Amino acid sequence: MMKRLILLVTHIVAVAFGFGLGVYLLPILTAPPSPDAAMLEEMSADALYTVTLSRDLPGSDFLHWGEGEISLGTESIVHTGKLAPGPDYKLYLVPSFVDDEASFEAVKDQSVIVGDVKTFGGFALTVPDDINIDAYTTVLVWCEAFGEFITSAQYRG
Repeated sequence: MMKRLILLVTHIVAVAFGFGLGVYLLPILTAPPSPDAAMLEEMSADALYTVTLSRDLPGSDFLHWGEGEISLGTESIVHTGKLAPGPDYKLYLVPSFVDDEASFEAVKDQSVIVGDVKTFGGFALTVPDDINIDAYTTVLVWCEAFGEFITSAQYRG
């Protein structure tokens, strides 16, 4: 009886580990190639705001982080740098500075999604016509699937 219980527990642990590893690795394996640096630099040339992302935010940890620069313009938002890989990332504009899950959850309904982030070595997103970047102060990357804060930066005071 004990042997069966040990086998059951070890198999459950192995399946859970495999599932977790799959959730982490699948976005890495299926991610499209990141835009090249020259294209990102060109797209960020007419940015109105440029901010630096830091790994040192309270909501970031060794699995959820971002670094580099984000340039915001009326037509595009460009990230040059790196993001921790993960599933279902969204780029939000937020009305006030937030630096962790709890503070973002408190203002999520006042925030707007710019688009999906599918690459982890830089990205460029088109700002939809109905979004005015000057109506917000902070850019944030969020994992929608797991409700995880990745990174943020305040671009307007």
